[in-house]
Amino acid sequence: MQSVIFVCLGNICRSPLAEGIAQKIVDENSLQIEIDSAGTGSWHIGEAPCENSIKVAKKHNIDISHLRARQITREDILKFELIVALDSKNFTDLKRMGATNIVKLGDYGYDGADVPDPYFFHGFEGFEKVYEMIEICVNNLFSVELSK
Repeated sequence: MQSVIFVCLGNICRSPLAEGIAQKIVDENSLQIEIDSAGTGSWHIGEAPCENSIKVAKKHNIDISHLRARQITREDILKFELIVALDSKNFTDLKRMGATNIVKLGDYGYDGADVPDPYFFHGFEGFEKVYEMIEICVNNLFSVELSK
C-alpha cells in the first residue's frame, strides 16, 4: 500500500480525523505511505476541520488543525491506491466517479456500518464516539492492508 485517501462528505469532521489517525500510524511505524483526505461535496473547501474534530484529535495527541478541506478529484481517484469511504453514500458517490479501488471504513471493525456524521449526536460525546470508531477501523485497515 503506497497511498490512501479517506473520503467523507465535507472533509471537516470524519475524514480529517481518519487522516490524522492514519498519519500517526505511518509516522510511528516509519511507513512510506502517502495519507490524505477529501470530501465528495464542495461546501467547505479551504476550511479547517471543525472545532470539535480538532479538539477530539488533540485529546488523543493528534494535530489536525493544519488540514484544509478539499473536494476529491478524478486525479485523486486515479492516483490513490486505496480510497476509503466513511459511509455508504460516499461509497456510492465515489463508485459513480469511477473509483474501483475503494473500501468502506466500517468494514474494518464495525460489520460494514457507516461512520456517522458526529453532528447527528448531541454534544462533544458524539465526536468522541466517532473518533473511537474511526481509530479502531483505521488500525484494523492498516493491519489488514499491510499484511497483503
